[in-house]
Amino acid sequence: MTEQVYLAVDIGGESGRVMAGLWDGAQMRLEESHRFPNEPVEIAGTLRWNVDRLWLEIETGLTKAARTYGQRIISVGVDTWGVDFVLLSKNSELLGQPFHYRDQRTRGMLETAFDRVPRAEIFAETGLQFMELNTLYQLLALQRDTPEVLAAADCLLLIPDYFHWRLSGRRACEFTDATTSQLFHPTNRTWSWGLLKKFGLPAKIFPEVIMPGETFGTLQSSVAERTGLGRVKVIAPGSHDTASAVAAVPAVDARTNWAFLSSGTWSLMGVELPNAQLSPRVLDLNLTNEGGVDGRYLLLKNIMGLWLVQQCKRSFEKRGGEIDYSSLVLLAETAPALRSFVDPNDQCFLNPPDMPTAIREFCRETGQPVPDSDGALVRCALESLALKYQTVLSALEEVTRSRIEVIHIIGGGSRNDLLNQFTADACARKVLAGPVEATALGNLLIQARAAGQFGSMAELRSIVSRSSKLREFEPDPSNARAWQDAQDRFTQLLLRASATS
Repeated sequence: MTEQVYLAVDIGGESGRVMAGLWDGAQMRLEESHRFPNEPVEIAGTLRWNVDRLWLEIETGLTKAARTYGQRIISVGVDTWGVDFVLLSKNSELLGQPFHYRDQRTRGMLETAFDRVPRAEIFAETGLQFMELNTLYQLLALQRDTPEVLAAADCLLLIPDYFHWRLSGRRACEFTDATTSQLFHPTNRTWSWGLLKKFGLPAKIFPEVIMPGETFGTLQSSVAERTGLGRVKVIAPGSHDTASAVAAVPAVDARTNWAFLSSGTWSLMGVELPNAQLSPRVLDLNLTNEGGVDGRYLLLKNIMGLWLVQQCKRSFEKRGGEIDYSSLVLLAETAPALRSFVDPNDQCFLNPPDMPTAIREFCRETGQPVPDSDGALVRCALESLALKYQTVLSALEEVTRSRIEVIHIIGGGSRNDLLNQFTADACARKVLAGPVEATALGNLLIQARAAGQFGSMAELRSIVSRSSKLREFEPDPSNARAWQDAQDRFTQLLLRASATS
């Protein structure tokens, strides 16, 4: 067959890209059309996303793709991070640049929310873990600080839905991203109208919800003309990047219990299940239920992830020139092993002025040796992530009452072989790393499936397996005792932190 081409707009916390997927009937081959930075901007002391700049970059990428692939292009779909949103007026004017989830305005908002609606009730209505960055708490901060903006809003669109609207003209929210808001009911599978009423949030601004694989429409004529794409279809992938990434987990053996670990700025570790898990124990463990493809749910934990290393890198570069991630890994390999740990999810690491300082202060305050070199700082971050993964793995096994045999690490972080090996050692499980481009690949394959190229999720994952090169990491038995001792120390660290919080 003549190769068909699908386009994925895939935007993460550091960068975005327009990726072309070339489908030959058996494999999906990826080619990058355009890559661009995604940096927040500071406006009057607040942290915002520059969505106008991102839209210009998207159009640039689509224009490049149109010149390269022409009439072979079938459709386009967008995925991004979750929780953040734009507000539109009745005249479709953007009501301010959208806030960044790391902005300070939601500090303390969890307690404010619990004073109005009990924690257990919010969980029963949404199934989501409690993080101040969730859409719910961002809206409550808006309600408190600038109620006039909320009153002027006619529609709320999460970030990928905003770009789908710019592409197609249709106002709708895609299921997987809607579930990240802590305003979506996990069993009714619609907005939690009761919760919105209790918080006094305007129900009218929440649009219809559509599922992955559904069509937003065709490309608006103005966009089609500017980019040269023509009136191609705009298809909803798993617009929350985690959902598209998990769709591309190459798990082809139905007899093997597996967990996914989407590794990037954030690490999202979990299992794929038919329905949301709403037991008191899931609430106690602060696990979360996020939407997946085909209406499934991803029971997972959000972990701060490689953000710690990214911010260390930024700090090192301010001190003296550029340094790449491979050089940081080499420095970490030569640093002392299993010496000091941090809880990656501690609030002090969300957006500190200087990450190395934050790590050193955490170690000092918890009575641990203070990392004394760049390599020691990076090793502390990576080992702490691996130990956090083991903690989450134990929680997932407890809730699902089944032993997880394989951990699939997907996304950009799967290139970090040192962290992959640490994960295998800490969790005492086999790790399969790849695909690196899981999010874009999942996005593209969901579009191809919507075009009728194949049917089931099992077929999709078989295609991923054929289209990707995986790397295997086995736990090193000679290090088993050292990692178990480290896990005991890490567990005590978490318990002490919980007791003092």
